[in-house]
Amino acid sequence: MIKFLHRFEETVIGLLLVATTLLVFVEVVLRFFFNEGLLWAQEATLYLSAWMVLIGASWGIREGAHIGVDALVKTFSPSLQKTVTLIALALAMVYCVLFFYGSWVYLSKMKLIAIEMEDIPIEKWKAMLCLLIGFALLGLRMITVAIEVIQGKRQGFGFADEAKESMHLAEEGVEGMPTRRPAEGKEESK
Repeated sequence: MIKFLHRFEETVIGLLLVATTLLVFVEVVLRFFFNEGLLWAQEATLYLSAWMVLIGASWGIREGAHIGVDALVKTFSPSLQKTVTLIALALAMVYCVLFFYGSWVYLSKMKLIAIEMEDIPIEKWKAMLCLLIGFALLGLRMITVAIEVIQGKRQGFGFADEAKESMHLAEEGVEGMPTRRPAEGKEESK
């Protein structure tokens, strides 16, 4: 099941990215070279991006790509870190459930009144199913992370640590970057 979820996320995100990129490229070429355009391109790009973001949030949890501020939590003992992480996951699940429920109510009403998208002849609720799918996937990822934390396979959310990742550049020195030298005619103060 989890491998299917991995493949699903990666495949859908990849297809959405390709479709969005191609659509924007075609729209730019049509507008700048032929003084024409696709009426529906902007709306389609908006919805494709929404799908990509909402499914990408789930993928980001899996990959540890989200940025978090966990400096304080890292100072705690391992058992307290585990407890704080599980509390944070429970709160994140409440968030997902609330948004999932709100999305369900909203999309149910959209289906009931049968509003179509502005430029594309598709019912709006179908285009906005990304809300339900995205928050369901996000909730499933939260549950997966909680299980891994309880089992001791994972410590915390696994946030991206940009400061730690970029510090190696300062320690190793970056090839091609000029070293700082005092300006000509001025001595470096000691």
